[in-house]
Amino acid sequence: MERALTQLIQRDLGNKIVILTGPRQTGKTWLATHIGLKTDYLNYDDPEHRGIIREKAWDRRAQLVVLDELHKMPNWTSFLKGIYDVEGLSPPLLVTGSARLDMYRRTGDSMAGRFFRYRLHPFDVQELSGRMSAEDTLNRILTVGGFPEPFLANDAEYYRRWRRSHLEAILRRDLLDLTTVTDLHSVELLVEMLKERVGIPVSYASLSRDVAKDPKTVKRWLELLTELYVIFPVRPWHRNVARSLSKEPKYYFYDTAQVTDERGARLENAVACSLLKSIHNAEDRDGYRRSLQFVRTRDGREIDFVVTKEGAPTHLLEVKDTDETLSRSF
Repeated sequence: MERALTQLIQRDLGNKIVILTGPRQTGKTWLATHIGLKTDYLNYDDPEHRGIIREKAWDRRAQLVVLDELHKMPNWTSFLKGIYDVEGLSPPLLVTGSARLDMYRRTGDSMAGRFFRYRLHPFDVQELSGRMSAEDTLNRILTVGGFPEPFLANDAEYYRRWRRSHLEAILRRDLLDLTTVTDLHSVELLVEMLKERVGIPVSYASLSRDVAKDPKTVKRWLELLTELYVIFPVRPWHRNVARSLSKEPKYYFYDTAQVTDERGARLENAVACSLLKSIHNAEDRDGYRRSLQFVRTRDGREIDFVVTKEGAPTHLLEVKDTDETLSRSF
């Protein structure tokens, strides 16, 4: 099944190194190896492939070289910079990975001007338009989530088993790769509590009491879960960016079916995922800065989502399941 980003990535492969990031198991490797080109696929986790990468001994006759899990290579950004500066894009390079790879923005300017980034998200109604009815797609996302494997299996029992192994891989492999967190039980408890608080502004103090940790620790764990693509924050909109960042955010899950069994919360989560995906796709495509936030006035009126472009609001959205009347908060 061709993904929505395929044609955009094909367009840019001749211009820059393309870096493809996103949540674990969203289909990044599948997309990279089914892009319609003669591909030399190399995974840094494989000892044989690792040697080929280090020696730069990949097939120069290939139409595309895919370097997977390259972020595990020391000084990988300098490695890519050297290839780009010496060889250019002959052949083109597509680099894939998840949390650690997306942190290249913190590694200085060694890659500046040499790459384009794309972020791959789970399926949503818009991406599958024309292949499935919107109603069937949404119902499946609410039941088994939008990640390709459980979505295509469309089986609740299969999803529950997949969900457990997926989260364990993130917390027990990726989390330990990012940090020295040892209290995984408390992090798992934090995730469980967030499932019941989707769409509700989160108080760090309240969460810290529930997990018996100080607020700074809880805030750091939330940042890590965000970097690992488990959750994402939606912050209140304010003309003053600093004031917006200081306010309590809402948190949503990339996997909508993780949300506690309440259709309204799951629907709001599904909409949040679709909006974030649309924003990221547009941002990666045209370079304009966008954000997903919510609006709350001083007297407590609230709109679920506001989309901004270059800091200016462009859309206000309220999510409702059955009530068709316009919210008074508009």
